[in-house]
Amino acid sequence: MDVILALFGEGKDLTALQAVMRAIVVFVMTLVFIRISGRRSFGQRSPFDYVVAILLGATLSRVIVGASPVVPTLAASLAIVLIHRALAWCCVRSPWLETLVVGAEREVYRDGRFDSRQMSAALITRTDVLEAARREFHTPDLHEVQAAILERNGQMSLIRKGAGTKREGRSSA
Repeated sequence: MDVILALFGEGKDLTALQAVMRAIVVFVMTLVFIRISGRRSFGQRSPFDYVVAILLGATLSRVIVGASPVVPTLAASLAIVLIHRALAWCCVRSPWLETLVVGAEREVYRDGRFDSRQMSAALITRTDVLEAARREFHTPDLHEVQAAILERNGQMSLIRKGAGTKREGRSSA
């Protein structure tokens, strides 16, 4: 027990070695938690997934600086990851819950017409759509764009005229 206390310290008065040892443990545990959480936690970058990243960062950083006790904080972090995993599992089985938790894509432009209701719900403007067209198709207008869809992760997908249902360019909204 004295060796553990010497290596990891206690409270906020930590030596550099104790902070480094805590950082190593937190790094390894975070990797374990992310593996438990699954690939989607950081792969899809939806608001649902950002919650885990923000909470893990905020919670686990407290262990490194000695602001929170190690074991209870790691347990709380594991609980966050398990809640995320369980909710993701439920979303796979329930389209209604998935829409509630993760959101739904919104078609904000099609065939020369903006959908003001969808744009208002997504809090985006015509300028946002035009910006995506400039960035993806290098055009100042929407003449080449059949449709613009705001994806659940906040990126704008543009469908080029004549491309059928194939989604081409992607950019942030």
